[in-house]
Amino acid sequence: MLPSASSYEALVQAFRWQVPRQYNIGVDVCDRWAQAEPGRLALIHRRPDGGVEEYTFADIRARSNETANLLRELGIGLGDRVGILLGQRPETAYSHVAVYKLGAIAVPLFTLFGLEALAYRLAHSGARAVITDAEGAAKIRAVREELPALEVVLTVDGPEAGCLDFHALRRQASADFVPVATQADDPALILYTSGTTGPPKGALHAHRTLLGHLPGVEMSHDLFPQPGDRIWTPADWAWIGGLYDVLMPAWHHGIAVVSHRFAKFDPEAAFQLLADFQVRNAFLPPTALKMMRAVERPARRWNYQMRSIASGGETLGAELLDWGRRTFGLTINEFYGQTECNMVISSCAALMPAKPGVMGRPVPGHRVAVLGEAGEPLPPGQVGQIAVRGPDPVMFLEYWDNPQATADKYLGDWLLTGDMGILDEEGYIRFVGRNDDVIISGGYRIGPGEIEDCLMGHPAVKLAAAVGVPDPLRGQAVKAFLVLQEGWAPGPELVQEIQAYVKVRLAAHEYPRQIAFVDTLPMTATGKIMRRKLREQG
Repeated sequence: MLPSASSYEALVQAFRWQVPRQYNIGVDVCDRWAQAEPGRLALIHRRPDGGVEEYTFADIRARSNETANLLRELGIGLGDRVGILLGQRPETAYSHVAVYKLGAIAVPLFTLFGLEALAYRLAHSGARAVITDAEGAAKIRAVREELPALEVVLTVDGPEAGCLDFHALRRQASADFVPVATQADDPALILYTSGTTGPPKGALHAHRTLLGHLPGVEMSHDLFPQPGDRIWTPADWAWIGGLYDVLMPAWHHGIAVVSHRFAKFDPEAAFQLLADFQVRNAFLPPTALKMMRAVERPARRWNYQMRSIASGGETLGAELLDWGRRTFGLTINEFYGQTECNMVISSCAALMPAKPGVMGRPVPGHRVAVLGEAGEPLPPGQVGQIAVRGPDPVMFLEYWDNPQATADKYLGDWLLTGDMGILDEEGYIRFVGRNDDVIISGGYRIGPGEIEDCLMGHPAVKLAAAVGVPDPLRGQAVKAFLVLQEGWAPGPELVQEIQAYVKVRLAAHEYPRQIAFVDTLPMTATGKIMRRKLREQG
């Protein structure tokens, strides 16, 4: 999608959106390549038992067509919602392709959802069918009475009580299928947001959202694709980061994707995977990077050859950037977005210098600004809300069955992210924090990201989170929750040492006046720190 350019400014000037009126994600990422290069490698899957399976684009086309025919035979059609409750595995990928080609709406579901979370999303979306495994089928059986719209459950692990055998029926279906001629603005999937208040909201996206993602993916991977590229992410395909920052964009470009589901993220196993499968590109959330940073001398132990690493979800700081250069010989590119409007800001080491603690600049094609309380674009140096101006191909259509929340998301043509940021003189945007994460202490507005980055520079600190807690004098005080590296013990002397460390490196009003040592930090499934839960702990 991005034109050739030698600078960011030239890229912005030359960029034009290319969104055809008629467009289908499944045809784009699968059938187009299967017809042009049927033997082209699409997926390399390492099973939990260590075995490896490879799939060409012709394989994906045949299996997705069989799945689409199967769903159609079961009565699923245009606009029907289909839940996909599977981890990183081939069936997940080609089930998505099948749903898109059928003109139905995919509802990605995380395999670690509890019963309540799963039941809410299936009921709220009105899913008529679910494709899952034995573990997911057991969960659905437990809540089936709460799901009046659900008609059929297909299991990829063979026959299950109250379910149909997915593979047995798929193999009986035809491998020929004529995709529905969807428009670019027709709905394709519902992605549920975790949100800060109220129940999760279902962000309904159109087929065009994949095209809207492409400039940000290409920019965050130093002008992806390049010859020899092969991509992997530990991020689950149930989330926008795994599905639309990696899998679907890679297949749009005909690039092979490596898939493997870690039962629990293992940083040493991650390095091994990068080496074993000659991965060249990766989306690694900051939490994964921090865990990998604790591995000793990885470059001496594994023969990996990375070309690009992108990261998003939490701000990267100087410590992680420096570690990335030492470990991989490259600069990790940070990007920014959210479920409703993703990949709109990015850094790109191939075109611009990295700035620690800064997300990057607006991706070509996206109009991003920092707004004041009245909705006016703010000049550089002032804290405001990050907003994206519509229309924009990557922007969601609406919140499913929630017109009020949809209306509240916009201020005129501006989509409000709910995140606070600062624009600098060169057009870079620094993330300050969520509206409810910003700490106001003694009249100062303090973003937790900068404090956490500084804390991570101390040799004792493995993971850090900063929140605001009530303070009778200042309104709020900064409190840090710290997970220590092995070999360090909590105590008052260490508290004073860390406080002094931050005070010297940031400012007197930003150091944590309170420090709590904890074994773990509460995280979302995508690796974001749940600061709300820490604030509730006080």
